[in-house]
Amino acid sequence: MHEGSVTLSVYRFRPHWEVLPAGTQLWRMHSSRFAAEEFKPFDPDDPAPGRFHGTPEDPYPCLYAATDPETALAETLLRSVHYDLEIGMRLVPWAKVRGKSLNVVRTRCELKLVSLCSGAALAAVCQDNNLLEGEGEKHYRDTRNWAREIRAQAPEAMGMIWGSRRNLSRSALVLFGDRLAGCADGPLEALQHRSIPDLGSANGIKEANQLLEPLRSAIKEPLHR
Repeated sequence: MHEGSVTLSVYRFRPHWEVLPAGTQLWRMHSSRFAAEEFKPFDPDDPAPGRFHGTPEDPYPCLYAATDPETALAETLLRSVHYDLEIGMRLVPWAKVRGKSLNVVRTRCELKLVSLCSGAALAAVCQDNNLLEGEGEKHYRDTRNWAREIRAQAPEAMGMIWGSRRNLSRSALVLFGDRLAGCADGPLEALQHRSIPDLGSANGIKEANQLLEPLRSAIKEPLHR
């Protein structure tokens, strides 16, 4: 990809699609300063933008979510976390959940998403699993640029969906806030079902650890609050 390019003239994508019907429930873990249904605006000074965040050339707001609460937690908390060999668990530092919430939202409109859920779907946008599995800031710069290219070639795309790395057979997704302006009353409706408003609290840790237990993972209780 050439820096600052609008499209990759040598590539022509043929995206596979997945459509989520209105009324679909999605879970997201996010900073508590955002409402459950609120998209994170593009911030050119963000110190750690995500895999498919906007870029200065395409500064869209975004929202990451998952199809179930366990995956929403796992996708955020279990990156590069290894098993403790003495206890056979993955332990998550409390700092990772301080000031964070887990919420469920319901879609108010049909969402047309670019699918990245199979080898063929990835190949349709000239990619392979490295798009989803690589880590680190240099890699994320490349994946953000590739998301920009997908958006340029698929202007009807409202987001992208892929298989979770950290909870196989479940799905994670990103929604593009600028592509959802036509949804009446906003694209997402916040629900209270199974929400955890303060993941860093004693009750929040207990509830989150119940969700993480099948993945042999847990948030560590802080020594001092």
